[in-house]
Amino acid sequence: MKNINRFIRTLLLLVILTTVSCSKNFLNTEVDTYATNQTIITDPSTLASFAYAFYTQLPWGFTALDNNLFGAASDEMQQSVVTNNTALFNSGAISPTFNPDGGVFKTFYDGIRAANFFLAYSANYYQFLSKNYDTVANALPFRALINDAVKFRAEAHVARAYYYSELIKRYGGVPIVTQTQLSVSPDSMYVGQQSYDSCVNYIVKEIDSNKNNLQVNWSTSDSANFDGRFSLGAALAIKARVLLYAASPLHNPTNDPNRWIRAINALNDLMNAPGLNLALDKSYAQYFNGILGQSGSNNYSLTSPETIFAVRANPNNSIEFLNYPPASVLAGSERPVCPTDNLVADYEYLRAPNPTNPYLYRDPRFTASIVYNGSTWTNRFINEQPGGSDVMTKTYSTKTGYYFKKFLTDNASTNQVYPHVWVLFRYGEVLLEYAEAVNEVYGPDVAPPGGTLTARQALMMVRNRASKALPSVASATSIPQFRLVVKHERRIELAFEDHRYWDLLRWGSPNGNAPDSINANVVLNGPIYGLKITTDPNTFNPIYTRVVVSQRVFHSPANYYYPFSYGDIVNSKNKLVQNPGY
Repeated sequence: MKNINRFIRTLLLLVILTTVSCSKNFLNTEVDTYATNQTIITDPSTLASFAYAFYTQLPWGFTALDNNLFGAASDEMQQSVVTNNTALFNSGAISPTFNPDGGVFKTFYDGIRAANFFLAYSANYYQFLSKNYDTVANALPFRALINDAVKFRAEAHVARAYYYSELIKRYGGVPIVTQTQLSVSPDSMYVGQQSYDSCVNYIVKEIDSNKNNLQVNWSTSDSANFDGRFSLGAALAIKARVLLYAASPLHNPTNDPNRWIRAINALNDLMNAPGLNLALDKSYAQYFNGILGQSGSNNYSLTSPETIFAVRANPNNSIEFLNYPPASVLAGSERPVCPTDNLVADYEYLRAPNPTNPYLYRDPRFTASIVYNGSTWTNRFINEQPGGSDVMTKTYSTKTGYYFKKFLTDNASTNQVYPHVWVLFRYGEVLLEYAEAVNEVYGPDVAPPGGTLTARQALMMVRNRASKALPSVASATSIPQFRLVVKHERRIELAFEDHRYWDLLRWGSPNGNAPDSINANVVLNGPIYGLKITTDPNTFNPIYTRVVVSQRVFHSPANYYYPFSYGDIVNSKNKLVQNPGY
């Protein structure tokens, strides 16, 4: 996958969705450029080609909203320009007509249709391949082809499960499409809508029925060139996250412990699966910012035992261009998204704060993730004081006093591209999922049946990786107390990774019965803070004044789910039922 660029993968999807003439070898267009439909059916090279197509719609988190991170939809980040699509989320104004993220409905169903097409196309893969090989003289390569076909089919099922997991996270219940019905309208529009719980059960079944046919770990296999395809770890991680969401207050208003136990069992399967060899990376900062070379197709996180599944793209410097401070060499006149002081205030101190410098002695994940006044970034000193190089009155400068640097390359230049990957699943998240689920049933200090860790032990693995000097959480001994500790840890550990918005939703409740105040109804109905930075006329030291830079609005029950567009409902012949509040 990593050796195929986005253009070629998009081309593959178009071929699949139209089933018209295509290249026999998509990496060599000189070979049989005008292949016939019969060639598509009989040429074994197309089997592998079509097995790439259902990966083309995987999300690229660096361009999720306003061509940037999704964090500005929550209290993590603030858009730096007044006119932006993010404002529809910030004001609770998404609608069937206007939803900046509404295109994912078609995007994910395109991925599902590509998977459905491949499963239909490869249904008779043994007979299909045996027609093209001497199964006696070429027994070994034929067996390898058969093994690949089995894996590819399992991956298509997992891809389908993943796309549905992203759809139900946004829309609740959606149509489950399992067959290819190529027609003018998307096939999903003619299938009845399933309940959220039915969709969850379908996703779990897809994974459980196919997990044994997946590659356990591509990086340790003889087919390392396939690294980047769905593996056993990726499949189990999808299942675990789906079941955690299904157990959360939004979908489990009675707090049924069986839902949490189901999530615990899925997490145990993932954490203890032989051959996965999952472990936390030694360095949080290096995991996100470490580059193995100035260019190329790889970066540090791809080689880390923490990474379960990541989406790759060609090396580029777009994310740096968009989000560097304006005075930096590569910065562009675009739309930087900037961390809020709401988030910064939640980074703990390792010891007593310094009254003249609030950024000293913070959780190391703060300095690994955020650029602040007085820090060094892009090979220079950041000065946001009046008259400084980064004064906040500059066009497209931060409105909060902060920039983010997690994921970014330090001191990127205009004539150099850099490898970036978007990590969809990693072990740090898994440990926090486990801590959350186990605590809800067994409390912080009792390991579940079949589990080797307590909730506290799992959480402390993550905290200790950040710093063993972080404040103790030993006083959190009850389920409600430790629940708040887990929520805090997710906020810090997973900052900007597209979890916060969805966490706040799943921790909430349309009827107002959320277990605590860390939920969408409260947090997304509050002020967003930033800093006003001035200069002490006597010492010339910066003076920081906390100010409100915007106000978030969240409408319940409507904003707990995306609305279906009017066009989708009409095209479905009213099979789609609009979500409440729209």
